[in-house]
Amino acid sequence: MRHFGHIAPAVRERLFFREPCAFGPDSPARMLAAALGATLYSPATRPRLADDVIKQAGRGVVSMVLCLEDSIDDSEVVGAEENLVGQFADLDARGAEVPLLFIRVREPDQVVDLVRRLGDAVRLLSGFVLPKFTEERGVPFLEALGQAEKACGRRLFAMPVLESPELLHLETRRETLQGIAGTVDKYREQVLALRLGVTDFCSAYGLRRAPDMTAYDVQIVGSVIADVVNVLGRADGTGFTITGPVWEYFRLQERMFKPQLRRSPFLEGRVEELRTALIEHDLDGLLREIELDRANGLLGKTCIHPSHVAPVHALSVVSHEEFSDARDILRPERDGGGVMRSAYTNKMNEVKPHRAWAERTLQRAEVFGVAREDIGFVELLAAGVVE
Repeated sequence: MRHFGHIAPAVRERLFFREPCAFGPDSPARMLAAALGATLYSPATRPRLADDVIKQAGRGVVSMVLCLEDSIDDSEVVGAEENLVGQFADLDARGAEVPLLFIRVREPDQVVDLVRRLGDAVRLLSGFVLPKFTEERGVPFLEALGQAEKACGRRLFAMPVLESPELLHLETRRETLQGIAGTVDKYREQVLALRLGVTDFCSAYGLRRAPDMTAYDVQIVGSVIADVVNVLGRADGTGFTITGPVWEYFRLQERMFKPQLRRSPFLEGRVEELRTALIEHDLDGLLREIELDRANGLLGKTCIHPSHVAPVHALSVVSHEEFSDARDILRPERDGGGVMRSAYTNKMNEVKPHRAWAERTLQRAEVFGVAREDIGFVELLAAGVVE
């Protein structure tokens, strides 16, 4: 699979200076963590889940979480597990290409049990999402994951969700973060990425952000994100990929919006018109939050509606200007440091302070590609939205 692999090769060639690379479940963990993109969540109770997975893969989704936790009622768990096992068997029988698939479980025992019940279809499973992760609660999950790996003979990843009240509350935050950091470091080979559960953070204080507000506008939430990145997102080799929080709103009327996108793959000068349409269709808050995710060191995003996927991926593509700066900073002859004017002549590139940024930018460029010089977000979004 590859990002933007669902669009015609000729269109990709016109959009990208460097196209996104191909990757799959067996690719290096570092690449997969960067490539997660918009991770689409779906309740495991959906009766046509296999069809949904295949459909979303055809729309450009490269990672999905099939949820047995908060998205379903407590009384539905047993039936949801049975449905999940049957849907995996259906997918396996069809032999279709599927996204990276993860199961969000409630308890550690489910990890081993589900891997056993999946049988040969476990080959389609990339790992598990671990809810309300702390040191105390997380270790049993990670130990169960190790047992499941041995039982099925394949690599399985963990994606812990940081959403517990202990992490939110000021008096327990430092100790909780230190415990989480020690735990994920010990199990580093199994941990693909860390996910932020901002809805649970808001719930602890009876809050819910409006569609014109980002998670960062809710200051108590923004402070937790900052501390999580501070401890767990460092660029010195000790950090992990941390993904952006969920955007809860999806009032976008896709049938009204898509014709505007489809009129021309290059919009025929209608960029401003389309930007206005984005705002009018309630995407403005989402777009601002994605930009703030990136500015605060997060990569990828939890999504609960397919209409969010294309904007996340379009804003993940590296611009030609970013690529030019990153490549210049990392030239071998610059290893000694120094300062230079950017090739776009609009900024200073200081080699040593900007090196970590440049390395992360080239990693993102590998999996999401580099846009051509005259291609921006709106053109990438227009190409990415399909029926």
